Amino acid sequence: MSTKPYLTGHYEPVADEITATALPVEGALPPELTGRLVRNSHNPKPGVTPTHWFKGSGMVHGIRLREGRAEWYRNRWVRTPALDGAPYLTEHGPDLTASTAGTHVIEHAGRLLALCESNLPFELTADLDTVGAYDFDGRLRTAMTAHPKADPVTGELHFFGSSPFPPYLTYHVSDATGRISHSAEIPGATAALKHDFALTRNHVVFVEGTVTFDPGEHSGIPYSWNDAQPARIGVMPRGRDGAGAVRWFPVEPGSMLHAANAYEDAVGRIVLEGPTVDRAGFQLSWNWWVGAPGRGSEPNARSYQRRWVIDLVTGAVDERIVDDLAVEFPTINEDRLGAEHRYQYAVSFPDQDGYGGYGIVKYDRVTGARRIHRAGDARLPSEAVFVPAAGATAEDDGYLLTVVSDLKQDASRLLVLDATGLGQVAAVDLPRRVTAGIHGSWIPDSTPDGGDPQA
Repeated sequence: MSTKPYLTGHYEPVADEITATALPVEGALPPELTGRLVRNSHNPKPGVTPTHWFKGSGMVHGIRLREGRAEWYRNRWVRTPALDGAPYLTEHGPDLTASTAGTHVIEHAGRLLALCESNLPFELTADLDTVGAYDFDGRLRTAMTAHPKADPVTGELHFFGSSPFPPYLTYHVSDATGRISHSAEIPGATAALKHDFALTRNHVVFVEGTVTFDPGEHSGIPYSWNDAQPARIGVMPRGRDGAGAVRWFPVEPGSMLHAANAYEDAVGRIVLEGPTVDRAGFQLSWNWWVGAPGRGSEPNARSYQRRWVIDLVTGAVDERIVDDLAVEFPTINEDRLGAEHRYQYAVSFPDQDGYGGYGIVKYDRVTGARRIHRAGDARLPSEAVFVPAAGATAEDDGYLLTVVSDLKQDASRLLVLDATGLGQVAAVDLPRRVTAGIHGSWIPDSTPDGGDPQA
C-alpha cells in the first residue's frame, strides 16, 4: 500500500471504470434536479505513483438524475497523452495536450470540458468519454485556467492562461457560442502562481500570492513560497481596452487558491473573498501534496476565509480574516457571480489542532451567522454545488449537491441538502466509494449542453 497521503484514505484511487444504473435513493429527489452532476478527481492508473497530488491523471465521475430518479453513475479517465506517460515538456517546448485534466469539469456552449491549468481543455461526451483536446477552433494558444467564470448576464466565459515565462498572463473571453472574441496579454504580471481569479460586473480581478515559479522544486509542480514575491491583486476594467488600464494593489503575504466571488459595492469599491493560507499553512498543504516527511496535517489546515476591500480612488486595501474555521472550495449561487451575494458555502476541514472537522458550511454575510452541516466521523464531503429550486425567489432557495466519501463504510453517497437550512433532502447510494476530488459542475438538461435527454 502507498504511503503517499494523496493515494490513501479518502483520496485512494479507484482502479477501474464502471457504469451502474437504477441507483438506490433515500428520501425524495426534487424533480427539478434533472441533469448530471460531474466531478473531477486526481486518479492515477494502478501502479503509477505521481510525485505530487496534482500530477495524478484526471478521472471524471458522473451521476445522472431525472425527475426523482438516479439513473446512472459512471466514471471515466480523461484519455489525454499524459495518461499514457507523455511528458509535458518536450524538445519543442510544452505540450499543451499532455494534461492530467484532473482539476475541474465545466460546460460551455454545448461542450463538456475537463480542465487543468497548465494545458488545453479536453472535451468529453455526455457519457464522459474523451473526444480530445479542444483549442476553441485554433484561437486558444495558451493554457487555460481550471477556474473560468461564466457571466450569468452575458453568457460569456472569461478565463486566462498563465505561464512561468513571458507572457505571464493572457486573458481570454469566449462568447456564448464558444467563439473566443477577445484575448490580451496583461502587463505587469509576474511568474507568481495564478490558480483562480474573479469577475465583477465591470472588472476582472487577478490574484498573485507569495507562491511563485521555482525551477529548483522537483516535485513536478515547480512552485514554492518565496518571501521576495510580492502579493498583489490586479484590477482590470472589462472590455477590449482593459489590459492597458490594469492596476496592481499590494496585499499581505499569502496564497489564495480559490475565489468565492467579487463585486463592486455601493460606493464602487471592489470586494473580493476567498480562503487563504499563510506561509505555515501553505507548507502544511505542500507537505501533504508531495508526501513529505512530517506532513502532520492534511491540506487546508490553516485555510481561513479572507476579505479584501479595494478602494479604486485612494488605492487603499482593507483586508481581514473573517472566520476562524478552516475551509476551502468556496461556492455561491452562480446567478450572483460578479454581483453582491449574501450567502456563501464551503467545505470545512479539521485545522492543525483538530478543531472543526468535515462538513458543509453556510455563511450569511449580512448577519454574520455561520451554519454547519457536519458530515460525521471519517466522512469527507466534496465541494458543494448550488442548484436553484424550481421557481426560486430567494438567493438561497435551492439545493447543495455533495458527494461524501465514507471511510468506515468504504462507500459514497450523493447528498442533496437544502441550501437554506442545510438539512438533508435526499441521498443517492453510489456503487463504490468515490475518490475525493477537486471541483465539479451541475449540468441541467435545460442548458444548451443538457445533452440528449436519453443519455
